[in-house]
Amino acid sequence: MNADTTPLPPCPAAAQPPRGTCPVHTTDTTTATTATTAKAPPAARPGPWPPGPPSGPTGWSWLWRMRRDMAGTLEGLQRDWGDLVHLRIVPEQVVLVMHPGLVRELLVQQHDRLIRAERPVEVFAGLHGQSVLVREGADWHAQRLALQPAFAPKAVKSLVPGLVATVRGQLQDWPTQHARWPVEQRLTQLTMAVILQAVFSSRLEPAALEAAEQAVQTVSRIAQGEFFWPASWPDAMPWKARKRHAMAVLRGLVENHLQDRLAQPEDSWPDDLLSRLMALHRAEPGRWTLRAVADECTTAFLAGHETVAASLTWWCWCLAADPQEQDRLAREVAQALAGADPGPQHLSALPRLRASLQESQRLYPAAPMLINRRATAPVTLGGRTLPARTLFMIPVQQLQRDARWYPQPGHFRPERFLQPDEQRPRGAWMPFGAGPRVCLGQHLAQDEMTVVAALLLQRWRLAPVPGAAAPQPEMAVTLRPRTPLHLSLQPA
Repeated sequence: MNADTTPLPPCPAAAQPPRGTCPVHTTDTTTATTATTAKAPPAARPGPWPPGPPSGPTGWSWLWRMRRDMAGTLEGLQRDWGDLVHLRIVPEQVVLVMHPGLVRELLVQQHDRLIRAERPVEVFAGLHGQSVLVREGADWHAQRLALQPAFAPKAVKSLVPGLVATVRGQLQDWPTQHARWPVEQRLTQLTMAVILQAVFSSRLEPAALEAAEQAVQTVSRIAQGEFFWPASWPDAMPWKARKRHAMAVLRGLVENHLQDRLAQPEDSWPDDLLSRLMALHRAEPGRWTLRAVADECTTAFLAGHETVAASLTWWCWCLAADPQEQDRLAREVAQALAGADPGPQHLSALPRLRASLQESQRLYPAAPMLINRRATAPVTLGGRTLPARTLFMIPVQQLQRDARWYPQPGHFRPERFLQPDEQRPRGAWMPFGAGPRVCLGQHLAQDEMTVVAALLLQRWRLAPVPGAAAPQPEMAVTLRPRTPLHLSLQPA
């Protein structure tokens, strides 16, 4: 999540690829060939480091290459140097980890020797405060344990009826038919409405939702740029007025809900995340200050809606580009639900729909690059002992587009996830991360996406806008289309 990424080049929207091919990518044959016929990496250089390319005096040119074309740069490095690649980027010694087994060895077996890299955490702390997203060590562990019950599978299932009602309310404003509907924008507002209900038991008027959406867009693009600088100017600087305004909108949203809750009698509090956090505050005011409560609510709001909105946007594009698959999924939804709203009992009865969401997340993970990990002590990885202070980069998108695990990796094929693949190692699909810091909200995200997808398919068929170019992926903290995605809506 700390570098720009531009996946493989898209083909024109008018192209008609074979069924099951996501038309954003048509270079699969080349990708598969290079991945399977790559030359053996050169012998390791002296010392602890894995093999890697010459870095020149500073290695800073690699940052420039990654910012311009993350996916292409990583693919070339893996092809030429293997699954564990060393880059010297002054003042850092960077190791790229591009094999699922090595990633799990690092994040699961060596997790107690890792922290997140300082600069990304510093940038995120400016948005999220000292929430569970940025804390480390004992503080992180205590916060994670306190929050975990609210995001457990059973707790999430209890949210489904309210989630369905919120989604239905948002979809009522969508037209029956539209030639160029702003799908991405409306999905973002929809997921904001869902997370507002889950966190605060509240709703915003359309104008307030749009203002919040614009604020999130602003701070996300600014944060993405700040990742590449060793330090940031203070937010009080005159040229940071846009960021100050956007942060004021987001902080005001959280603070207003917090003050409203404080003004209510405790026995009237609804069963939502804010009430659970307020209960922690009442029990341990020293640890769970009101500032800590506000920080966790901010993270839940920002992370809880943004990753789901990004994932649903790409899912909609994949279905619009593959009408045959869209029809298959619509039939499954019709058979399983018979026109009813999806309930908790229906989610397991939609295997192909859930597989289609997994496949679109494979192609377009909301977080294509995990926050970098810093070794606090020597780490053993792939038979090498790497010194403390090593900086590890884990490119999720590269892992999930590896032709060794996914033949024709750029093709959209939900059937990949309908049956277990014994040839595919654990860690080859990890849009929510891995290890103890796996995404806390993954169960909520998966159920929410399934509900939204089912309700969409009950009502509409999606198609590309005639003559429009295919969306170009771009990083702005999460992976989004470079220009907002519009699709044609037709009644189901």
